[in-house]
Amino acid sequence: MEHISLDGVIQHSRDGDDFPYSDWTAAYRTPAGRDAILAAYGESFDLLLGRRTYDIWSAFWPKAPRSPMADALNAATKYVATHRPESLEWGPFEELGTDIVEGVRRIKSHGGPDLILSGSSTLTSALLEHALVDEVLLIVYPVLLGTGKRFFAEGTPPRSFELAGTKAMPSGVILSTYKLAGPLRTG
Repeated sequence: MEHISLDGVIQHSRDGDDFPYSDWTAAYRTPAGRDAILAAYGESFDLLLGRRTYDIWSAFWPKAPRSPMADALNAATKYVATHRPESLEWGPFEELGTDIVEGVRRIKSHGGPDLILSGSSTLTSALLEHALVDEVLLIVYPVLLGTGKRFFAEGTPPRSFELAGTKAMPSGVILSTYKLAGPLRTG
């Protein structure tokens, strides 16, 4: 699940660089959009997070007022890609271990709730490369940012997807769900 501009930017904060558009999605947040995202998460889910996303979310969601979104995110097990597992506090949580791909394979082999990745182009590329992505939900905002971290990093393996569903919000945001269809089809 990724919040993304029309030109593929997913970055929402400075992350130590000169990104000028922190919180660019704020103008488009609506109760209807929140409800659509919560519905996309489903009844029960766990989260797969890179360390930056974990740090940003853990500074907000545990202190957020109770709501269906806050309650769901706080209850989810957070699987975190990190070199500093001793500093994790927002739980329930588990570190992925040193081999992220094997960690995700292990989690998926146990069954359980859907595992939702949010906010990491690095993890997305690795999971696509190793065929560990079943579905992609893009929450596309009607903006061009021109600069910033992109969802699909250079070198992401080519793949084909099939549109599984789309929903347009009155704000102009479009939620599109794609199922992995296999290798890239050409010609």
